[in-house]
Amino acid sequence: MKKPVTLPSKAGEIPWAELKREAKKRFGISAFRSVQREVLESVLSGHDTLAIMPTGAGKSLTYQLPAMFLPHTVVVISPLIALMQDQQQKATDAGIAVTKIDSTLTKTEREAADNALLAGTPKLLYVTPERMQNAEFVAELKTAGVSLFVVDEAHTIAQWGHDFRPAYLGLRYARKELGNPPVLAVTATATDEVIQEILEQLDAKHARVISAGSERTNIYFAVHPTVNNDAKLARLTQMIASEKGSGIVYTASVKSANDLQERFTAAGIAAGRYHGKMNTRDREKAQADFMADKYKVMIATKAFGLGIDKPNIRFVFHYEFPDSLETYFQEAGRAGRDGQQANAVLLYRLEDRRIQSFFSAGRYPGADDLRKVLEALSAHDPVPAAQLAERAEVGKRRAEVILFLLRETKVVRRLRGGYVLRHDEVITDAHVATLLASYNDRAEHDRSRLDEMMRYAETADCRRKVFRRYFGEPEGERCGNCDNCINGTADTRSVVDLNAPEQSQGVTRVETLAGTIMTTAPEPLPHPAVDLGFKIGDPVQHKRFGAGKVMDLHDDTLLIRFQNAGTKKLKAPFVRHRK
Repeated sequence: MKKPVTLPSKAGEIPWAELKREAKKRFGISAFRSVQREVLESVLSGHDTLAIMPTGAGKSLTYQLPAMFLPHTVVVISPLIALMQDQQQKATDAGIAVTKIDSTLTKTEREAADNALLAGTPKLLYVTPERMQNAEFVAELKTAGVSLFVVDEAHTIAQWGHDFRPAYLGLRYARKELGNPPVLAVTATATDEVIQEILEQLDAKHARVISAGSERTNIYFAVHPTVNNDAKLARLTQMIASEKGSGIVYTASVKSANDLQERFTAAGIAAGRYHGKMNTRDREKAQADFMADKYKVMIATKAFGLGIDKPNIRFVFHYEFPDSLETYFQEAGRAGRDGQQANAVLLYRLEDRRIQSFFSAGRYPGADDLRKVLEALSAHDPVPAAQLAERAEVGKRRAEVILFLLRETKVVRRLRGGYVLRHDEVITDAHVATLLASYNDRAEHDRSRLDEMMRYAETADCRRKVFRRYFGEPEGERCGNCDNCINGTADTRSVVDLNAPEQSQGVTRVETLAGTIMTTAPEPLPHPAVDLGFKIGDPVQHKRFGAGKVMDLHDDTLLIRFQNAGTKKLKAPFVRHRK
């Protein structure tokens, strides 16, 4: 076992020669990328660090290699068991002592892992965020000693923590119980808002943020507007048939994934499916078959993708758009990890916004759920989270999200036996509204992120320029490898001209470095009339904000994107049709 080194106080004291020898010996790496070296320097100097590195840039090296030199275990919090298994195998192949603790272990395997941990044997330990909520396990870790607290795929803190993985919200408390070891959070993409949330949730507000940028120059980005689902399906079938390699089609719903997989299979296309409603065995088999090139295409929801180390994915098509531009970029970025040319195409239909709006409607706790949890709590008798959820008649995950909110706002505290109120007092409606204010802000932010996704779909600007602006990077020059650059619109317009007449629907063949792509000029998008007299896509005029287009509508409220004023929600009586 490599003798641990003392953490240096200066970058010049880092044993670079030894690090390079170990990197060559164990990983076959002759030289570090500049961003890898910067992250290694920060980690081995004992700094909290957030590393933003694109897919394929060698993120895992930034904590696997330091594990060989640090005196105690490096704990890696990973979102998926399958990802942990893959990382464990790679670390084992590299000759690193590694252990994972998860729900798949037998009693004997768990006891062996616990004994190894207490003996200080593993240099790397992989666990899920849920495992870090176990007080006894965290105490065991503290006894063994932790040199580095790593959060892999750290963007999931912001994306999942307040929804179906509330355990992410407890990582800051687990880290505190461990004595606040240095933290390393790694992710492929992050906006300024996501960066802030990651650092807040890990209590690492003074961390060094190191970014390699989001550029993936080998991917051709395009958007195809479609009139209706029949047209969309025909276009998707055509696109898949024109591709020589394998790829992924993302859908926004389980129903769409099932329907498309059945259609393509019936048409003789080797298509797999993957979504969260499938049992574990079926998901594992589907993933293994895709990795073994048994499928031409995997039809999947967002449940598929993290930890899929398949470098030769030639295309990622989105049948329905996701909830945000960062989600889209992460999913599209699974294409072309081998550095060869690949295609990322979004099939765009305005009505698909309703799918994401439906999913976001119940994402965060409401006043009723909060009151139920508060009424089920006591200032004297600790109540475990599971029992509290049952007593309050709310879902367990929803109860856990509320408990983290109450803990953060110092309304409750966590004891070994469960949760108790800090003060035995009546919680007023005003207090409830104050507590929920942050989630109201989150809901508004989610709507804004969805607006940005739709702007990307409708823009005439270089698509990489849109990504760069979104992720806070210098805008730079146009990429020359997206539909707008190839069609020439990126040279003349930066946003869709809402006054422009509808373009023709002619299909053209565009030759890219990745092959032939079938592309279509924007098509008219008819929509059913509603009682308001407006429909999605209508050109409208407002006295103050000027010309705009209806993006969505609900009851008597319109969501309108204005040419010069951004996206606004307005009551229908204050808007008129524009001829």
